[in-house]
Amino acid sequence: MVSMENLSQQHLDILKEIGNIGGAGNAATALSRLLNKKIDMLIPAIKIVDFNDLMEYVGGPDQVIVSVFLRIQGEAPPGSMFFVLTPEEAHSLVEQLIGTSAENLEDNELAISAISEIGNILSGSYLSALSDFTSINLQPTVPNLTIDMAAAILMQGLVEISQESDYAIIIDTMIEENDQTKETVKGHFFLLPDPNSFDKIFRALGGVED
Repeated sequence: MVSMENLSQQHLDILKEIGNIGGAGNAATALSRLLNKKIDMLIPAIKIVDFNDLMEYVGGPDQVIVSVFLRIQGEAPPGSMFFVLTPEEAHSLVEQLIGTSAENLEDNELAISAISEIGNILSGSYLSALSDFTSINLQPTVPNLTIDMAAAILMQGLVEISQESDYAIIIDTMIEENDQTKETVKGHFFLLPDPNSFDKIFRALGGVED
């Protein structure tokens, strides 16, 4: 059985390739149409970390982060996904993509709606790409945006999955408006699937040994 703690580099390369070929391409196209401007997206790295390292990855449990949280539903056992930004990256993303200042993000309904929709598009595109490659139906629930300390936010998804696994997948992302400035916003997906999902997904992909 394929589990998170024994995923090989080959497994990670497959997830990265699916993300770049399907997820990032589909998300960039959807964002470009939504915003009526050319948007590029890239997944430069995917890695496995344990829960303690996951907290440190965003600056520690007390670090304030902006997170779009959703549950994964469908034919594989359920899991959770977070799209995480620092407040500074969230402000930059809103300003770049919709031209609206977002210094007080919590009080800006338009900015919150925009980030929620972007997180929904990005998460949905990655899950759609996984579905296309595996022929396994995977669907996101309605996204929920939260601005809080990392520990408070991430425990929302960790509590359920930590009963069976102590690891999560980090999918780094780079989003940029394709103009002369080439300003880049960096975010992260934290993917916390049920461990049994991996076995089903990689067996569906084929060509990967346990």
